[in-house]
Amino acid sequence: MSDNPFRSLPSVNDVLDTPAVRNLQGRHDHDLIVAAIRQELTDVRARLGKGETLNGEATPDYFALLVEQRLAREYRPKLLPVINATGIVLHTNLGRAPVADEAARAAYDAARGYLNLELDLETGKRSSRQDAIREWVCRLTGAESATAVNNNAAATVIALRALCQGKEVVISRGQLIEIGGSFRIPEIMAVSGAILREVGTTNITRLADFEKAIGPNTAALMQIHTSNYRVSGFTKTVPLAELVTLGKKHQLKVIDDIGSGAMVDFARFGFEGEPVARESIASGVDLVLFSGDKLLGGPQAGILAGKKEWIQKIEKDPLMRAFRLDKMTLAALETTLRIYLNEAHALEKVPVLRMLGTPLAELKDRAEKLAHELSALPGIFSARACGDVAFVGGGSLPDQKLATWVVEVQVQSVSDEEFAQRLRTGAPALIGRLRNGRILFDLRTVFPEQTSGLITAVRDALGR
Repeated sequence: MSDNPFRSLPSVNDVLDTPAVRNLQGRHDHDLIVAAIRQELTDVRARLGKGETLNGEATPDYFALLVEQRLAREYRPKLLPVINATGIVLHTNLGRAPVADEAARAAYDAARGYLNLELDLETGKRSSRQDAIREWVCRLTGAESATAVNNNAAATVIALRALCQGKEVVISRGQLIEIGGSFRIPEIMAVSGAILREVGTTNITRLADFEKAIGPNTAALMQIHTSNYRVSGFTKTVPLAELVTLGKKHQLKVIDDIGSGAMVDFARFGFEGEPVARESIASGVDLVLFSGDKLLGGPQAGILAGKKEWIQKIEKDPLMRAFRLDKMTLAALETTLRIYLNEAHALEKVPVLRMLGTPLAELKDRAEKLAHELSALPGIFSARACGDVAFVGGGSLPDQKLATWVVEVQVQSVSDEEFAQRLRTGAPALIGRLRNGRILFDLRTVFPEQTSGLITAVRDALGR
């Protein structure tokens, strides 16, 4: 009579007693380990029941390895560091702007201990958490006052709620944009309690359209920068200065949502038409709204800057507590703003600005060196450096291309989709872009110090 293969399987206790599983005890709960062992034994029994043979795979150490792999797979963190080789600087799916090292350290220090979040150290009395960023925003923009909430959509909601609830806000029909996650400006305005009054057409809006719409229930005129799309051809929009003049004429507030939050002129990077917060304030608007995690290059936030009277009214709104920033975000945002007090320092230290400003010759040199190193890896069919184009991303500067250099890689014995999946699930995770059966690594968004990690990720993916 042949041996019963099921009898060769180890017991749960046999697997628990292996050195590998004993080492797991400090990282995982005992019951989870036991459940994992039982599941692996069940899976093997199912294989045996189908007539498979184990070929010596029934030892306790073999099952210990399976258990270790199962627990590592099932209890892997959901949020993991990623090497962004897509060339998209503000990649929404990858967390948009990486913050400056100084800002990251400030967030870390705030998280691991106490800080004077709402305490004036001079007087010992309670203060506002907004004091952490107010002075710096005012210095950078020229505004009378400023405050911050958790994103720019929240900034729009609370500004309209506090200043325009129950009253009309006049806006060009061509600026009723949809932002990420299917959120649309009309819906955001409706949540605030303000009444949307559309004027003009998709491509043409004149100052006269705004003036005709003004009535006794009008509270504000609003401009929204169409940062995530462009309308070209036969178009006309109202210059902000003219809108401000009209607002003063009728004693109406003028709100300017500039979107991405540029603190420097992006023409230096070859991009045109991106509004700068200081210029908006200089035009005379009552309130300017912008993001912290896009072109500003800080943590996710919505910043409101403008007339002190309106900022104070916004901060008194009950919804402010629901939208306020936590200590870690405030610490990172304050540090980012302070970096901008020295523009040359910002261009060097803020990753978004540094990536956009990296000379093409430097990217070419790095791409050629990387291509040479990748070519030497077993399993690589070809790796070559070549010029390409990238985009800023994150709903910013949608139609303006950015010259870059990439490494085009083609591998042996595996499809480009399978190889890309291996890279995504590796450690570190590596995200490139696919094109014509090849995977591209764009050096525009790969930090120089990440190059060795990129090579390791490719080597590991090839060896799987």
